[in-house]
Amino acid sequence: MKAGPRAQDVAALARVSQSAVSRTFTPGASVSEETRRKVLAAAQRLGYRPNAMARSLITRQSRIVALVMSYLENQFYPLVMQLLSQRLQKEGYHVLVFIAEMDEAADGVLADILQYQVDGIVLASAMLTPTLAHSCADIGVPVVQFNRVSDLGGLARHATSSVSSDNVAGGRMAAELLLARGYRRPGFLAGLEASSTSRERERGFIQRLAESGRQVARREAGDYSFEAAQAAVRRMFAGPGAPDAIFAANDHMAIAALGVLRQELGLRVPGQVAVIGFDDVPQAAWAAYRLTTVRQCVGPMVDATVALLLEQMRGELRARDVVVPCVLVERDTVAG
Repeated sequence: MKAGPRAQDVAALARVSQSAVSRTFTPGASVSEETRRKVLAAAQRLGYRPNAMARSLITRQSRIVALVMSYLENQFYPLVMQLLSQRLQKEGYHVLVFIAEMDEAADGVLADILQYQVDGIVLASAMLTPTLAHSCADIGVPVVQFNRVSDLGGLARHATSSVSSDNVAGGRMAAELLLARGYRRPGFLAGLEASSTSRERERGFIQRLAESGRQVARREAGDYSFEAAQAAVRRMFAGPGAPDAIFAANDHMAIAALGVLRQELGLRVPGQVAVIGFDDVPQAAWAAYRLTTVRQCVGPMVDATVALLLEQMRGELRARDVVVPCVLVERDTVAG
């Protein structure tokens, strides 16, 4: 097989150094516009394509970021995957996606991740354990948790950042709206019990109710699952004392709740029972649902995640936690 053109050939034709050719094809590297123009013209004439694998051996950087996802049935996370991938690609990084089980730690995919010599890891909707955090810290691979916060300590804590919404404030917003609209028996539909997002949203909800002398009338766990949420709503409304409102820990479960309330139980929403979700996934605005919800501001969350990851991969910043404000979005599932 005939060998393709090499970087040395491009350098010779463009009459620049080989390092100038390398800098031209390295995202973020410093090179003058005149040099860039000559190198790109020579490369096009010769049909040269840079070898990313060879470059990684020289720079000791793969320019690959591992994105660990789970729970893709929740439409919030496919949107996160799209925006994160686009942002990282603009920074010259390639995204390698790994899928973990929703209710299990990401440790099971760690061996696969590290085979690719990744420069960093983003964990979205996947659980981080101290074992995984320590392993990444030991080899100098920074980790940013997206929409999760883990209680870590020591070396692991200093290698792990997080970006999350202000979930406590979001829970308070939901309670405030229900109190203002006259609902008296609110119920809470929890996600996974081990999930920091569900716990924080519930804490804010309970805090605001307590300040008004009220408490949660019914609580059931839907485990962030559509089917489990449906079963949880059926339990909520079995027997006397059923709630007159439901705050669900995410939109996926809130939409499941709407189906049970309207189709199975024949209840009017919001006339007889209100429903509030969390996330503001695209489906929440659909005419069939018009769901009142607490919006997670995905764009700012993604921007913060990429900024943290880039800083840590460059060794410029110790780990930290970023909290992004939420926004209440009123539609048609809470009475006006």
